This record gives sequence, C-alpha cells and structure tokens, in this order.
Amino acid sequence: MNPLELIGTYYPVESDRYRILTEHSRSVADKALAIARAHPEMQLDLAFIEEAALLHDIGIFLCHAPAIGCYGQAEYICHGYLGAELVRAAGFPRHALVCERHTGAGISVEMIEGQNLPLPRRDMQPQSPEEQLICFADKFFSKTKTDGEKPVARIRKGLAQYGQEGVIRFDGWCKLFLGMEHENE
Repeated sequence: MNPLELIGTYYPVESDRYRILTEHSRSVADKALAIARAHPEMQLDLAFIEEAALLHDIGIFLCHAPAIGCYGQAEYICHGYLGAELVRAAGFPRHALVCERHTGAGISVEMIEGQNLPLPRRDMQPQSPEEQLICFADKFFSKTKTDGEKPVARIRKGLAQYGQEGVIRFDGWCKLFLGMEHENE
C-alpha cells in the first residue's frame, strides 16, 4: 500500500493541509519506527507502523480546524473515526483501526458517554502494540507548532484536561516504550 497515494486522493499535493498532514505524520512515523527498532523483542511490524502512522490523521480535512487549513463540518475530535471510514473503504481495515483509536490516548466508551463526545458509542482505545506505539508517538508532535517534540510533562498536562484515564495510559506507554517512570497524580 502507498499511504501518500491514498492521502493524495483527499488532499491536493500543493495544499498547506497536505504539507501539514504529511510533515506531522512523517514525524510520528519516524518516532514510532525509532522506538520499534529499539525494541526488537516486541517483534513489531515496521512496515505497518510506517504506513499506519502516515495515515493516522487522514480524516482531518473533514473537520473544522482552520489553523491547519481544514474547513470541514465535523468537530476535530471526530477526525479519527472519520479517517478510519476512508481507510476502511480503501480496503485497509487494520490501518483504519489506528486512525480510529489514536485520538488522545485512546477514548473509552465511558469517556464518550461521560463527556457526551460527538463520537460513535464504541471503544476507541488502541489495542495492538503497533496501535499503542503510533498513538504514543503522535502525542509528541503538534500540527500547528512544528518546533520539535513536545516534552512529556506538557503531553501529560494536555491529556489531564480530559481526565486521568489518558494520563495513566500515556504513563504506561512511557514505561513500556521509553523505560520512563511517572508518579500518577
């Protein structure tokens, strides 16, 4: 599969939103691949990680996010499951799961219902090690502030705005993928 070809189906290659999407996604893919290569014992699927990381945000154009050149109708939180629909329709169901499950640190049905989020009522938490790794790597990069990786403390603070569930999951990934320990607050 060629992720950039699929992205080009929905994004004019010369557009700002194509550049923003592909630069962000390349950063996420590179970080995820570096972590995967540092953990050969996990036997992660490197080709899949690269492809899925490049596609994880394909649904942003369907959302209203003017700062990144997207003027769709949906709320930004919907970009994951909307992108998953596009990727699934293209015949890549495993890649679609990454799109659907990468938002935040994953979104549980309880979070969707408790916060009345405009999402389908289903579990959208990353399951496979590859899904978890891409979701984790994504947290380190902004689409609007492209001055490098976000520090872990800033990521944790951002996730905490939506409850401790995401922070706890992120902390587990820090330990799993980076060997970092955090005290839960």
